[in-house]
Amino acid sequence: MILDDLDRRILAALQADARISNVDLAARVGLSPSPCLRRVRLLEEAGVIAGYHASLDRAALGLGLLVFVSVKVERHHDSGADAFRQAVQDLAEVVSCHLVSGEADFLLQVMLPDLPAYERFLLETLLKLPGVKDIRSNFAIATVKAPAALPLGHLSRV
Repeated sequence: MILDDLDRRILAALQADARISNVDLAARVGLSPSPCLRRVRLLEEAGVIAGYHASLDRAALGLGLLVFVSVKVERHHDSGADAFRQAVQDLAEVVSCHLVSGEADFLLQVMLPDLPAYERFLLETLLKLPGVKDIRSNFAIATVKAPAALPLGHLSRV
């Protein structure tokens, strides 16, 4: 799908406020409501808009500890690594998991209430996952920049 300037403006507006009405979105991007809605539907159908989400405050929810966990697995390209990937899917504490290059094989973003909760999670869950060889934990001291809107200015093709 080729994205034009209107598509990028629609995407930027939806990233800023996914609850915006179609009428307000159309006014913001300079379209009438009907063509704006058609464009939004096309972006959804093409998979460019993957969904709509609420942004929650983790501290207000009692998730004060953010840990980045580097995981090495026994063998990177076999059923052990596949079993690890599958097991991570079921862990609510793991909010993201990435296959990475470098010293580790996977990088996990883990959110928990506090350090004792992480210790239990590490000993009772992470270390028991299939194929785990080594785990390194890095604790976030402060968040300098959190995930926000994706940069769209460079897009011409998706």
